Amino acid sequence: MLTRTISEYIYDLSFVYVPSYGYAAAVSYVVLILIIILTIVQKGMTVKRNEKIRNLGKHIFLILFSFICIFPFYWMIVSATNESKDITMGKLSFGSALMKNIGNAFANTDIVHAFLNSAFLAIVITVLSLLICSVAGYAFVIYSDKSKNILFMALIASMMVPFAAKIIPMFRIFSNLGLLNSFSAIILPAIGTPFLVFFFKQNTHAFPVETIQAARVDGLGEYGIFFRIYMPMMKSTYAAAGIFAFMASWNNYMWPLIALQSNDKFTLPLAVSNLAAGFTPDYGMVMVGIIISTIPTILVFFLLQKAFVEGMVGSVK
Repeated sequence: MLTRTISEYIYDLSFVYVPSYGYAAAVSYVVLILIIILTIVQKGMTVKRNEKIRNLGKHIFLILFSFICIFPFYWMIVSATNESKDITMGKLSFGSALMKNIGNAFANTDIVHAFLNSAFLAIVITVLSLLICSVAGYAFVIYSDKSKNILFMALIASMMVPFAAKIIPMFRIFSNLGLLNSFSAIILPAIGTPFLVFFFKQNTHAFPVETIQAARVDGLGEYGIFFRIYMPMMKSTYAAAGIFAFMASWNNYMWPLIALQSNDKFTLPLAVSNLAAGFTPDYGMVMVGIIISTIPTILVFFLLQKAFVEGMVGSVK
């Protein structure tokens, strides 16, 4: 097995009992791109060799990284326009079955209702988690003492516990509270994320303490300092944290699958997974559902892209 060539590997992918034509085509495209890159490298090594190699290495890395990132989106969009049989055959060009796939997707599951459920949960969780986690992060820095540091370390340690280990305790708790199959079971565990508390705490260290002291001298109360000074000055941090919270809520699948048991409560990831259920799923229809579920997260990220970068580097304005 270790002595196989890439050509033999592609041949095996194409002629096994269940051929993987799409994967074989993707590997072939990667090989073709590598050949083109190596040809360019060989051609450019005659003039200013060291500088060209250095620049070419950067371009090779960027090209390969861009291809790895963009190709799945291209394949997803192309597949949404093709029939299922064409997708399994590895077709990588646009087809004419887009409207048919859209119709099938909306006919087989209530995507609109699931979309509205996901939007409601994502907005509520994002707003509440930003408020609660920012208050916690602010308090850990401004009102720091030994006991709070111990509490913060315990909070960070909870991040190390795998989510799978929490599922059964969470299920028992919400079952005893009678909150299963309700949106409360999804919202409550998500509004106190340890990562966001840590994120706000680290960014609060860059907040000028002199501003708080001056506000106190001027007679502004603690709540006024937080809501009228801290929050406006930390808007970039809120934007970055908001993207994290929104994406985590929007893409949440495992816990809603367990906690939500009726179709009218299903979120969009659950609805899309239902499209893929069955012995022979319609991949074109599934890709339409995936595209619909991907669009909001892409829009949120691009709308808040600048603030996200500023928030990640701890910008305070």
